[in-house]
Amino acid sequence: MQIKTAEFVISNQDVDKCPKNNLPEYAFIGRSNVGKSSLINMLTNRKKLAKTSRRPGKTQLINHFIINNNWYLVDLPGYGYARASKKAKKTFQKFITAYFEKRKQLISAFVLVDIRHKPQPIDLDFMQWLGEHQIPFSILFTKADKLKPKVIENHIEDYKNTLLEIWEEMPNYFITSSTKSIGKDELLGYIDSINNELRTIS
Repeated sequence: MQIKTAEFVISNQDVDKCPKNNLPEYAFIGRSNVGKSSLINMLTNRKKLAKTSRRPGKTQLINHFIINNNWYLVDLPGYGYARASKKAKKTFQKFITAYFEKRKQLISAFVLVDIRHKPQPIDLDFMQWLGEHQIPFSILFTKADKLKPKVIENHIEDYKNTLLEIWEEMPNYFITSSTKSIGKDELLGYIDSINNELRTIS
């Protein structure tokens, strides 16, 4: 898939104010310092589509971007941002939960995980929540350019071993890097194949 157009549509904290049409949506979410905005900008070939910052927690709303006029990329607030107040965390959690529970246009979530670290409880708990609520998701391992291939392989194996203690099989996953464009073609190809299937069904 080639992304020819990527345009901002709306930001809000109210799921009921999200776009009303039935275009498919793919939601990106992860811990606040995982490199989500940089990855979104890399995928869309736009340097400033999603706001990046050295200070984690820049995304604090549900952000809809329409891609090629036929699907939405949804940028959700990061979870686990230590500097956010308890009130802010509670607000984020409330509308993130509402989005996943109410948004029928959602086709899949992409949970971003920093490949440099061992499996983190906060990420595993969130994946477990998605599974319990029967929300399809894939894992996007980010910052792959920071490690050697063998180390990446070992870290992926750690995730497999950890997740297979709970899951029957390893969730779908992609290895990515926003600086090296690693995983871009594979991820966009995956989204494109789902959209093509949806069109044949409809």
